[in-house]
Amino acid sequence: MAAKDDFGRAGEERAAEHLRSQGYAILDRNWRCAQGEIDIVAMRDETLCVVEVKTRSSEAFGHPFEAIDENKRRRLWRLAFAWAEAHPETARRRPIRLHAVGLVGADAATAQLEHLEDLL
Repeated sequence: MAAKDDFGRAGEERAAEHLRSQGYAILDRNWRCAQGEIDIVAMRDETLCVVEVKTRSSEAFGHPFEAIDENKRRRLWRLAFAWAEAHPETARRRPIRLHAVGLVGADAATAQLEHLEDLL
């Protein structure tokens, strides 16, 4: 299990690097509350972005984005609002968006990366 956790953490680090390179400021990582965990909270152009990161070594069990179904999106919205409530000075009057970063490859450092903005 430790190797899987390390792979996931490496994917999250790569996702954070990608977001920074696209002009996002990383505000929080692995934020937890009673409802769950947000992988990354970022901001760009005054918009708060809650980012779900999915890392897979292959697509043998489907594309990483397939794991983000309607239930997961609802949960991410609940987590986004919980984060905003916990950080009122940062979140006040800012739009919130859900994003996903999917990585596919045996090594997170070289995996194919896709970034979906505005999950609905």
